[in-house]
Formats: sequence, structure tokens, C-alpha cells
Amino acid sequence: MLFLRDAHNRIIRDLRVSLTDRCNFRCFYCLPNGEPPLARKETILTFEEIEYVCDIFVSLGIEKIRLTGGEPMLRKDIEVLIGKLARLKSQISNPKLKDLALTTNGHTFPRRAENLKRAGLDRVTISLDSLRRERFKEITGVDALENVFDSIEAAKKYHLTPVKINCVLVRGRNDDEIVDFARFARENDVKMRFIEFMPLDSGHDWTRESIVSAREIREKINARFPLALKEKSRGAETAWRYEFADGAPGEIGIVAPVTEMFCGACSRIRLTADGQIRTCLFSTEEYNLRDCLRSGSNRAEIVEFIRSVVLKKEARHTINDEKFAPASRSMSFIGG
Repeated sequence: MLFLRDAHNRIIRDLRVSLTDRCNFRCFYCLPNGEPPLARKETILTFEEIEYVCDIFVSLGIEKIRLTGGEPMLRKDIEVLIGKLARLKSQISNPKLKDLALTTNGHTFPRRAENLKRAGLDRVTISLDSLRRERFKEITGVDALENVFDSIEAAKKYHLTPVKINCVLVRGRNDDEIVDFARFARENDVKMRFIEFMPLDSGHDWTRESIVSAREIREKINARFPLALKEKSRGAETAWRYEFADGAPGEIGIVAPVTEMFCGACSRIRLTADGQIRTCLFSTEEYNLRDCLRSGSNRAEIVEFIRSVVLKKEARHTINDEKFAPASRSMSFIGG
């Protein structure tokens, strides 16, 4: 079969699907003041449309689907959608979906984890930007740290594993917790992912000085808990992955899109809640798949539309260029 391949000879295997632009947190690095939500019924894709589009993407070689937001758990009856998408893993024909994941802030996750697993979810990534209650509240605008801890335990209990924890590091806000997070990974046997602060915040407060570089993260952890690189190449993955040299459980991952950009091996494409294809987190253009769907296009025409968009995928982002232009939308609209 002919897989999705861009003009730079990269095969596209990962689809990120945003289910909603809404979020019940107000993290300063994403949605500090909130933004007017998208119109609901008229604008966002229905579950049936998402299922149909994902089926097409899987037929074109997509192996991994991650459901994002906003906060995807705010999408009503998300378990129903997961059940629909999970069927793409067991269909008779090849290719098949290999991995169905969810990224969440964990606010309502604990009481729904069992049903998500039953519906067919494979694993979960949980956001956690501080281990300290008051600081967590300052960062997110919500006093919900215990909910996140409960989410981690629920994910383990219902085998939504491996459990990954995302932490966006910002200088002067939470960079003094790097070693604490490494210890947390060891003690709780989770995959800790440190992510460099990116210019995707709706408040437009990002500065280069606020970045905590991958090198600094590695050095701080290694000084306390010596690390060993797990693989010589990260392939199409976003994170350099490290294990603890003393054999302790847990893992450290470092995602460094600014200081150690990984665009050359990017295998991702994104679909926004309102049905726009984005070829890069930092794209300044979007491609309207929703209107293509709703105009009566047949499957072959939609396939051709998707292929034509993938060919427009950028060679790299331009964050480090002098004339960098911010992405056309903030992270809450794009899906991570």
C-alpha cells in the first residue's frame, strides 16, 4: 500500500486528534485567560466524522492516534468515541491501528478510568507541572493536585500503561523541581517527560529566556541520579529517553523542540476539534478537512485531499529563525 509520505520523504504514522478547545484549567503557558470557545454543533467534528476520518487515516498507514484538547475529557461521552476508534485495532484488513492514547490534565480522570479502559483505550499521558499544592494551583488556576495523583494511580490500576507524565518546564516557575520530578519517577515507576516551553500560549508571554534547555535538565538530574541513554537514536519519537543507571524503576524523557529540534524525523499530523488539518504545531496555515467532509466528497476525494495536505508539511519549524511567526492558534486549539 502507499503510506502517507510528505515532500521530505517522512512517513506519517502518528495522528493527534483534538476533541475540544475547552479546558477546565488555566495554565499560564497555554490558556491563562481563556479564549472564546468554538461554536459547538456547527463547528466541531461529530464522533461519526472523527471515526470516519480516523478510519481513512489508518487505511493510509497511521499507527498511533492520540486524543487531545483542550481537555479531551470535557467532550461528552468520550468513552463512546474511544469504543468506535478501538475497533480500528481489531479490524480484519491491514493496516490496523496499533495504539490509542489520551492526554489529560487528570481533573476528572480517576472516576472514569475503568470505563475508558473497557472502551478500548490503551494508555494515558497525564499533565503535572508541579508536585507542590500551592504552586500547582498558581500554574493551573485550579486546586487539583490530589486529583492528578489519583489519576496516576487509577491509570496503573486499570493498566492504562505505560503511564507518561508531561511537565512543561519554565524558568522561575517550576525549574527548581526538576530533581524532585526525577525522584517522583523513580518512586512511582512512571515515564517522566520534561518539555521545553514553546511559544504556543494564548497570553503571548513566551520568551527565549524562559526556556529551560534539554542540556540543563539532563545535567541537573544526572548530578543527583545518574542517567543512561536508553537508545542511540530516538527515531521518530519526540523525546530522548533515559533510564536510571542504578537500575531504579521509572524513566526520564526530554522533549526539546527549541534547543534540540527533531523536525527531520517528524511523523505527526494534527486534526483540530473543528476539523482543520495542521501539518506542524507551529503552522501558520490550516487545511479545512471539515468542509471537505461536509461538502459530499467521497472517500477517494478525501484521501486525495489528505495526501495533498501531507505533501505541504513543513521541513521544520522556524522558532529559532529571526523572522519567526507565531502559530496561527494557541495550544488549546491545536492539540498537543
